[in-house]
Amino acid sequence: MSETVKNRGWQVTMAGLGINLALGVLYAWSIFKGAIKSSIEQGGPDAFQWSMSSINDPYAASCLVFAFAMILAGKCQDKIGPARTALIGGLLVGSGFTLMSFSNSYAAWIVGFGVLAGSGFGFGYAAATPPALKWFSSTKTGLIAGTVVAGFGLAPVYIAPLASWLLNTYGIQKSMLFLGCGFTVLVCCLSFLLVNPPQGYVPAEPAKKDDGKPAAKAVYNANVSEMIRSPKFYLLWTTFFIGAGAGLMVIGSVAVLAKKSMGPMAFVAVAIMAIGNASGRVVAGVLSDKIGRRSTLSIMLAFQALLMFAAIPIVGSGSAGMLVLAATFIGFNYGSNLCLFPSFAKDYWGFKNYGLNYGTLFTAWGVGGFVMGRVSEMLNAQPGGLNKSFILAGCLCALGTVMTFFLEPAVAVEEIR
Repeated sequence: MSETVKNRGWQVTMAGLGINLALGVLYAWSIFKGAIKSSIEQGGPDAFQWSMSSINDPYAASCLVFAFAMILAGKCQDKIGPARTALIGGLLVGSGFTLMSFSNSYAAWIVGFGVLAGSGFGFGYAAATPPALKWFSSTKTGLIAGTVVAGFGLAPVYIAPLASWLLNTYGIQKSMLFLGCGFTVLVCCLSFLLVNPPQGYVPAEPAKKDDGKPAAKAVYNANVSEMIRSPKFYLLWTTFFIGAGAGLMVIGSVAVLAKKSMGPMAFVAVAIMAIGNASGRVVAGVLSDKIGRRSTLSIMLAFQALLMFAAIPIVGSGSAGMLVLAATFIGFNYGSNLCLFPSFAKDYWGFKNYGLNYGTLFTAWGVGGFVMGRVSEMLNAQPGGLNKSFILAGCLCALGTVMTFFLEPAVAVEEIR
């Protein structure tokens, strides 16, 4: 059948990339956080009346809701298809930002950014990668997954300066309305380009030399109950929790950290970190196709551990250049997680229940972001708390590196569709 069906793989890949470029507004939270902090400090009748310890809560809630929405979104993607699932995501994000545009109350932002937008991120993100992977051979799993999810990481490159300009020109409320309308239109339009290949479609595999090794076997398509009974699921979940939590801790605060040395140009640090985030997804994807998922994950987590410890003297030095450099590499290592773990899920448990399976695994991302975000905010409120946050993240990344040694190699296999 693959010979008679037009391959729409790159169309679907680019549509998924575009959707993630819109949904990646999550990673620009530190820009919004800085504006909220300034509003609280300046005071006045229209100012945000929040406590300083709570300004990261909408972001932490959004990460958590995003992750658990992936379970429902993954099931929807498997049942009703990626186009309708992404369409729901776009409408949810739009409704969340619209709510924030009408209120600066803590509850409105928790519901708007945390619950509605967080759910929308989950639905859009869940719909983007699976259909793209299904159009390509197993030898390109890492490359395609990395390309699609790179959009999410790359988004702050344009959203950070755009949001900064909107906030300075129109204020927080109107900025949320403009961003919400723009992202809703973009995601909803691109959703119609997300299509699965027809039943029975098998992508052409590249010719392989006979090296004497046994041929790859058809992958075992596990359901979610079988997956969660597997020990490697819990190893993957924990390492994903660590890698995602450490990265999100820094991403959520990078603009605030950079403001001390860069002032109003702090958004540049967010944009450059986003380039590292997106690059990590593509590079790790290509590398994992070459040397294996487990080896790539071990390298990235070990590198992240070193960077977390190195960040302590760098942040203390007040050097804008060193801070941006460290943030870029932290973003690079964090981004690799968002390519490696969907590839692990496909290699270990197959495509049949991929949406629900990966959605379940993805809860580690949300729990990691929520826990590390809350813990770091509590630590930062104490003397020397920032250093404690980096030490904790560094120790966890080192532990995650050791845990990867117990993972079975994820060998690319041929898929029965």
